[in-house]
Amino acid sequence: MTALCVYCSSADAIDPAYLALAREVGTRVAAGGHTLVSGGSRLSMMGEVARAARAGGAHTVGVMPTRLMPREIADDDADELVIVDSMRERKRLMESRADAFLALPGGIGTLEELMEMWTSRSLGMHAKPVAVLDPDGFYEPFFGWVRSLCERGFVRTAALDVLIWASSVDEAFTRLGL
Repeated sequence: MTALCVYCSSADAIDPAYLALAREVGTRVAAGGHTLVSGGSRLSMMGEVARAARAGGAHTVGVMPTRLMPREIADDDADELVIVDSMRERKRLMESRADAFLALPGGIGTLEELMEMWTSRSLGMHAKPVAVLDPDGFYEPFFGWVRSLCERGFVRTAALDVLIWASSVDEAFTRLGL
């Protein structure tokens, strides 16, 4: 069994297409017999991926800092809901519990989590696969900028090469080896 950490939005007012994407990912987690590791919110995309994973029989692990509980509303239905003191502890625990990482569309928290796992992977601090699921070009402006950093010599080409880029759920799971 593989544990997949999914980074995604817990914000309100998300396009329904992104909620559907989160459900599709959760369903795929369950269909593969995998465990879901997430940020532990029951809101928005984060809640949808966890509910869909559980509906298919997957084990779900949510990790949430105490300070975010009133804002993000903890997923009390998680098989394991781990409450931690800080965001750093949250990210450390999510990393230690996961075998692979998948970023869906999200805000600055999602981007920060993706960047940390991608950076540490590119520096050889871990060997776990890191992927971005971008079915509609959501991340393209950001990665266009990152590619320009590579062209200017600020980012090594090898760093770009370790990130898995996928445009569909099937492609993401296949390239992650799930």
